[in-house]
Amino acid sequence: MRSAHRSLSILLALLAALTLVPSPASSVPAVKKKGVSAANFSGVTTALSDVGAGWFYTWASDKQGINNPSSSEFVPMIWGSGAVNPTQLNQAKSLGTSLLAFNEPDMAGQANMSVDQALQLWPQLQGTGLRLSAPAVAFGGDTPGGWLDRFMSGASSRGYRVDFIPLHWYGSDFSAAAVDHLKGYLQAVYNRYRKPIWLTEYALIDFTTSTPRYPSSDQQAAFAKNSALMLQGLSFVERYSWFTLSTSTHRTGLYTGTTPNATGVAYRSVG
Repeated sequence: MRSAHRSLSILLALLAALTLVPSPASSVPAVKKKGVSAANFSGVTTALSDVGAGWFYTWASDKQGINNPSSSEFVPMIWGSGAVNPTQLNQAKSLGTSLLAFNEPDMAGQANMSVDQALQLWPQLQGTGLRLSAPAVAFGGDTPGGWLDRFMSGASSRGYRVDFIPLHWYGSDFSAAAVDHLKGYLQAVYNRYRKPIWLTEYALIDFTTSTPRYPSSDQQAAFAKNSALMLQGLSFVERYSWFTLSTSTHRTGLYTGTTPNATGVAYRSVG
């Protein structure tokens, strides 16, 4: 009896220990919150290091030729339905620990996918075993019955895994209130789904008219600094990423070659 009791005790101890070991899908890599989206350009490695990006992504399953510094983790993305194939899924699996899914499927000019199509393809993304984001909607992540809401409901009913929520946000109010506008949106999405948030694209751009409107350099720089400080303090925000690293990609970029502009200096100063 004493020997059987000892064996049972050992078995229970082993089972308890196993429950403390997180699965690869649920574990959170210890990476700096601050990141950046990046295309390849002359000086990209220096710029990634200089801005202090703990992670970066390229809107692709590979690094797009970027030789990143060791301080910046690469996060692969399956951009749209055409990227759901063995080559890109295996590439993502070999290069990352987390996977970003479907870029703005709610936009005709982007991944442009129905909720049903995304759900049909989801098991293939889930099959990578990587920590997996929801699709990154362009807007309305907190809207009942919106694209993300319908996807999350469908994923839940099918027993699919979604580990975190990526969001995009562009502010049309260029005043100091923009930081609170952003914070309110992130809080609303978190309150709805209770999953960690990654803010994977953000900046001040007014898209409310046919021609985008931009803030002054001082306004953008002030927002970049103050928003990053706010994001650093939000416990449910795991990572955030400014749009984007290079001015050759977009006018909201942080660097021209290896030289930071005012927004780059401001973003560099936080985190």
